Amino acid sequence: MNSDSKKLLVIQVAALGYEFLRAQNVTGMNGLMFKPMETVFPAVTCPVQASFRTATLPGSHGMVANGIFSRDLMKPLFWEQSSALIKGSRIWELFRKKGGKVALLFWQQSLGEDVDFLISPAPVHKHHGGMIQNCYSKPADLYKKLCRDVGCEFNLMHYWGPAASAKSSEWIASATAALMKDPELAPDLCLTYLPVLDYDLQRFGPSSPEASAALGQLQFELNLLLTVAAEQNYDVVVFGDYAMGTIDREVVYPNRLLRQAGLFSTTTVKGMLYPDLYESRAFAVVDHEISHVYVKSAECLNMAMDVFNNQNGIAKVLDKKGQQAAGIDNPGSGDLVLVAEPGCWFAYPWWENGKEAPDYAGHVDIHNKPGYDPCELFWAGWPPFSVSQDCSKIKGSHGRTGADRQVAWASTCSLAAEPSTLIQLADIVRQRLG
Repeated sequence: MNSDSKKLLVIQVAALGYEFLRAQNVTGMNGLMFKPMETVFPAVTCPVQASFRTATLPGSHGMVANGIFSRDLMKPLFWEQSSALIKGSRIWELFRKKGGKVALLFWQQSLGEDVDFLISPAPVHKHHGGMIQNCYSKPADLYKKLCRDVGCEFNLMHYWGPAASAKSSEWIASATAALMKDPELAPDLCLTYLPVLDYDLQRFGPSSPEASAALGQLQFELNLLLTVAAEQNYDVVVFGDYAMGTIDREVVYPNRLLRQAGLFSTTTVKGMLYPDLYESRAFAVVDHEISHVYVKSAECLNMAMDVFNNQNGIAKVLDKKGQQAAGIDNPGSGDLVLVAEPGCWFAYPWWENGKEAPDYAGHVDIHNKPGYDPCELFWAGWPPFSVSQDCSKIKGSHGRTGADRQVAWASTCSLAAEPSTLIQLADIVRQRLG
C-alpha cells in the first residue's frame, strides 16, 4: 500500500453508466465527482470483472462472456464460479505476497481465488425441487458471522429473479461495512459489488422512474459504505462495469435464424423442443447485446455469416480478425461474435410456438438455459410462480461499447493518473497497492 497507509475499498456498481448519471443530473453524488471512462468489450459482468482483476482484455484472460461454451462437452455453461476460468495474474498478487489482506465479496468467478476473505452465493438445489439458501465463504465461518452482524441471511431471491430488488445490495453493503469495522478481520483491500441498478434498468429502461428510484437506493448504500470507509481509514474507488442502453426496437433471435437456415438442430421431448448441439452445425450463445456463434466447419462459418450479414437488429458480425481488433480474440470466443444494433438485444429462444418451449424456459434456471434470459426478472402470472417468456418486456440491455456507453468512476483520493479506460483504472489500483 502507498505511503499514506490507508486501506482501499473498491466498489463495483452494476450498470453505473456515465450518461445515465448525467441524465439524472447526479455526476456529483455522495460527495464524489464521477467521470467517464471506456469499459471493455463485451460490456457484461464476467468479462469486465475479470478485466479489472487482471488489468487485461477478455482476449487475454479468457472470460469472453457470462457464459462459456465447451466444444468438448458441446454445452454452454453460464455463471460458472471457478476462479481458474480467469487467466493471468491478479492486480493484488504482489501486494498479498507482501502481507496485504484481500477480500472479494460477491464477485463472479471467485471460488478458489487467492484472497483472504471471500463470499459468493452458493445455493443447494434440492433433488425434488426447492432450494437451500447458502453462501460460500472463506474462512468457512465468515458468512455466518456477517449474517449475525447484518441481522439476517442473504436472500438469493433478492439477488436474481422476479423478486430481485435493492434488498440484495443493502445486505452486501451492510456485510461489507461490518467486515471493514471488524478490528481482527478488516482487509487492506476490499472489493465488493452492488447490483442495485441492474434490475429495474433492465425491466423498465434507464430513463424510467423506476431507474431513478434505483439510483436513490444506490445513493443510500454508497453513503453507508463511504461513511464506514472514512471511519475505518479506507480510501474508496467506485466504478461501473457497463452502461445500460434503452431497448425500443426489435428483439433478435439468432438461434431461430440458424434453425430456419438448417444449421441449428433440435430434438423433441413430449412436444418440447430442446437443442441438439451434437448435430447442430451452428449455435449462438446469446448474452444481452452480444452473441457468440460456434460452428463446426469452415463451410458452416460461411453459411452462418450469410445468415447474420445484413440482418435487421445486428450491427456487426465479427470474425476472428474483427475479434482481435475488439480485444476479444480467444480460443473460447465464438467463431463469430454478433453485436446488436442500438435499441435491440439478443434472446436465446429457438422455438416460435410457446407450447414447444423447453421446461426450463418458464423458470429461473440460470445454469441450464443455454443463454442469458432477462425475462426471469418478471413473473409470468400463470402458471403460478413461473417467469415470463415475453421478450418484449425488456427495456434495457448492455454489452455494446462506445462513446455513448461509457461507464462512471470516482475516487475519494487522488490517483497516480486519471484513467480513460477500465484497464487503466485497474492498473492504477495495482500501482497504488505496490
